[in-house]
Amino acid sequence: MNTPNERGRQVPILLILIGGLLLLGAAVWFFFLGGQEQAVPTALQADIPYPEVPRVSLEDAKAAYDSQAAVFVDVRGEQYYQQAHIASAMSLPEEQMPARLSELSPQEWIITYCT
Repeated sequence: MNTPNERGRQVPILLILIGGLLLLGAAVWFFFLGGQEQAVPTALQADIPYPEVPRVSLEDAKAAYDSQAAVFVDVRGEQYYQQAHIASAMSLPEEQMPARLSELSPQEWIITYCT
């Protein structure tokens, strides 16, 4: 039979073990599941042009913008670009892309947007 003193020592050890298991579970989830791309529902895939092109999440785009890790390209018409655009974004309307593609560096991360 455990004395009150022995039971008092077992409780913190038990709490530490439970906390450690929770931290381990969170780490496994983050590293193995949290970093995976979110699948686009099949019903929406039909509406996405160029489905083979990887999509960038809003959070990743914001991080790339904040760290200046990407070039943002606004593919809307010039009139829409003039109304509003991401600061420092390049205007390259979709219909002009074939003629102006050389303005983009293939070594840079290019994030295009249209809305």
